[in-house]
Amino acid sequence: MEYLVAFLVLVGVLIWFHELGHFLMAKLFGVKVEIFSIGFGPVLLNKKIGETEYRVSALPLGGFVKLYGEEESLQDPRAFSAKPNWQKILIAFGGPLFNLILAVLLFGLLSAVNKKVPSYQFEKPLVGHVAEGSLAHTMGIKERDTILEINSVRVETWKDVEKVVFRNMLSQDWRVVVLRDGKQVELRTRGSITRSGGFGAEPILPAVIGKVLENTPAYQVGLKEGDRVLKVNGTEVVDWYDMVKKVRESKDKPITLTVKRGELIEEKTVVPKVDPRTGLPILGVSPHIQMVEVERPFHQAMLDGVERTYMLSLLSVRAVWSLITGGLSIKTLGGPIAIAQLAGESAQQGILPFIGMMAFISVQLAVFNLIPLPVLDGGLILLFLIESLRRKPLSPKFKEVWVKAGYAIIIALAGFVIINDILRILSGGRL
Repeated sequence: MEYLVAFLVLVGVLIWFHELGHFLMAKLFGVKVEIFSIGFGPVLLNKKIGETEYRVSALPLGGFVKLYGEEESLQDPRAFSAKPNWQKILIAFGGPLFNLILAVLLFGLLSAVNKKVPSYQFEKPLVGHVAEGSLAHTMGIKERDTILEINSVRVETWKDVEKVVFRNMLSQDWRVVVLRDGKQVELRTRGSITRSGGFGAEPILPAVIGKVLENTPAYQVGLKEGDRVLKVNGTEVVDWYDMVKKVRESKDKPITLTVKRGELIEEKTVVPKVDPRTGLPILGVSPHIQMVEVERPFHQAMLDGVERTYMLSLLSVRAVWSLITGGLSIKTLGGPIAIAQLAGESAQQGILPFIGMMAFISVQLAVFNLIPLPVLDGGLILLFLIESLRRKPLSPKFKEVWVKAGYAIIIALAGFVIINDILRILSGGRL
């Protein structure tokens, strides 16, 4: 039920904002709006205010704004069909534009509220761990390397690394310069972050316990947040990753942890639990991340929102192009089930993660709707651009075929992503 509520709230807000963009653009150019609907199908609630009927319909997977003169050619100055093509293009663009504006506002809000960030973001990118099978591992990055450049961009901190990696998310060619034993080493590889499971180079983290999950081996033996693990089975621990490595080497056999809590040092014997998904032994703890408070003025928070929306939009456009060219598998596409899963999981983590997920999906909705496919906003914009170049309307027959083709493509795509979601869940996969 929590997942369903989170999904309805997320989709409802996104659709409302999208249709509001079409609505306000139409009003700006004097077009009469007959219906403003959130959802499709049977009408659940409706009320007419002025000349517009406002609806909430049963199927919450979209919405629409019905404009006067949209489906027939009228000479009435308030008819959509009587407006010049540049105004029609802006009305069609209004929906995606408002989704991008919503993303800027939400990302900006998160930037203003999230005053605490991991302290390692401001530290030099000294590698503490390289994830097995990751891009960094394939490239040959090693623990205690200091990252100097990524794809010819100089990086000074882990925050710089995150930004550069994000901007190059869909890149297939990687060049990284690291400082190793006092010498600069250039490393190269070909590969995709989306297929390798991430960049994989992570900062040094001390072996200090952060969160302890309930009903786990760590919880049962009394381990607490703030405990520092000094030794595993009598062998000193270097950092968090070293501790994890030693725990995994023990498999499911009892291990002795030497733990410092305040000034007290004590030993605890614990039997790791094997995670059925990964087959790896776990204690049920996460690392403690040192946080620092960062003051952000409102205007800076909004600029952060603009930057993040721009970067995510660019990444989304590149992802669409990679799907078209075959650089990205269509199996990575998610549908309503995947969105519900993401909405529910983010809502369980709190309001801020949920807002972040809403901003992320809002960008995806904007980019998707700008794809020049029939019945999407991008398809309408393409038609109006063609009519502007031809300096005369396209034939009604062509438009009819165009719309039918669009519905066929969208229905086929919807069916594919729903089946893809179901297969992903049945196989135990994650997004």
